[in-house]
Amino acid sequence: MRILGIDPGYGRTGYGVVDSIGNRIKSVEYGCIETKPHTPLPDRLVDIYGAVREVIARLQPEAVAVEQIFFSKSVTTAIDVAQARGVVLLAAREAGLPLAEYTPMQVKQSVAGYGKADKKQMQEMVRMFLGLANIPKPDDAADALAVAITHAHNAPFLNRVERMKLK
Repeated sequence: MRILGIDPGYGRTGYGVVDSIGNRIKSVEYGCIETKPHTPLPDRLVDIYGAVREVIARLQPEAVAVEQIFFSKSVTTAIDVAQARGVVLLAAREAGLPLAEYTPMQVKQSVAGYGKADKKQMQEMVRMFLGLANIPKPDDAADALAVAITHAHNAPFLNRVERMKLK
């Protein structure tokens, strides 16, 4: 299964694509969709939407996993990130892809085995899981890969639950 993981943001949206084959997970591509500072938010959202659609069309994922937002600092920032997350969800649904959402704690638990793992621990675990020589950069891309890895771990169970619902 090819999975597109997304770490949403309006300035930088990280993406990471992995192939999950049996119990092996391999990195396909990762990077960041960056928008220009001081650009009106609606224009940034259009850019994010278009870039996510391009990644989906080019890399042909079979599922999309998106990190849920958690902010304790700025309500305004949280609202803007939520809007960026919304255009990501729209692009995935429009492409007809199954969608999964994970909290930051679920991602940390799945990748590092500890729901309060710090950023360095997470980045090192992503590097190790994917057999990469270096920690993926920028941080947003490493976070997106962690979301994709989380879905690779959870997808078999989720698929069984879906099949049971259909019976």
